[in-house]
Amino acid sequence: MTQWFEDDAFWSDYQTFIFQGGQLSDPVRDVDRSLRLAAPLPDGAAVLDLCCGPGRHTVELARRGYRVTGVDRTAAYLAEAERAAAAAGFAVELVREDMRTFRRPGAFDAAFNLYTSFGYFPDPADDRRVAENLFASLRFGGVLVMELMSREVLASGFRARDWSRLAGPGSPIVLEERRLSQDWAWIESDWTLLFPDGRTQTRTVGHRLYSGTELAALLRGVGFSPVTLHGGLDGRPYDHTAWRLVAVARKG
Repeated sequence: MTQWFEDDAFWSDYQTFIFQGGQLSDPVRDVDRSLRLAAPLPDGAAVLDLCCGPGRHTVELARRGYRVTGVDRTAAYLAEAERAAAAAGFAVELVREDMRTFRRPGAFDAAFNLYTSFGYFPDPADDRRVAENLFASLRFGGVLVMELMSREVLASGFRARDWSRLAGPGSPIVLEERRLSQDWAWIESDWTLLFPDGRTQTRTVGHRLYSGTELAALLRGVGFSPVTLHGGLDGRPYDHTAWRLVAVARKG
C-alpha cells in the first residue's frame, strides 16, 4: 500500500497548507539561523538539503555561495525548485530519490533536514537508515542540522483540532484533527480541505514524535559526536521555552 508521503498528489494538493504561514514561513531567516548553528563552514562548501521540497532553502543556500544538492522524492517539487533556482540565476543539483536510499559517501560539508522532514516511516529502522545515510554522506568534520516537532514541545501545547484559512480567492478552509498514540511516540493528523463550493478533501498523515533524548541517542548511535540540542533555529535552549527540536550533530 502506498504511504501518504509516497503520493505525489498529496504534496501538490496540500502544498499551500504545508508551506503557508507559521513560524517556519521565512526561508531567508531559516537559512541564516541554520548556518549560524552549522558554523563554521568553508567558503563554497558542499551542502545537502535533504527533503528539499520546492527549493525554498535550496535557493537561499545557493544565494550564499554554497554548492547545493537538493534531494526530494516529489517530482513536482523538484520541478518547482529547478524553476526557482533558474529564476534566481543559481546552479543547483536536484536529485529525485527517497531519503532512505540517498547516500553519497563523504560528499558534503553540511547537511540540512528542516521543517519536520524526518520520522515519516512506521518502521523506526527506516529513520535509523536515514541517519546512517546522512552520517556517511558528510565529510569528516561535517555537520548536520535537523529541525522537527518533538514530543515535549507538542505535549506543552497539544490541540486536538485546529482551523485555518488559506490565502487567496477560492482557497479552502483547513481542518486539522490530531490523534496521538498512547505512548505519545506517533501522531496522526486528518487534514480536511473545505472548499467554498462545498467540496471536501481529506488526507491522513503521520509521523514519529522523538523526545530530545531519543533523537540525540539515535544520532549518536550512528556515529555523530558531539550532538547538541536547541529549542529552535534561533539557538534558544531546549527547555520550557522551546518551540521546535533542533539537533546539531557533527561528524568527528
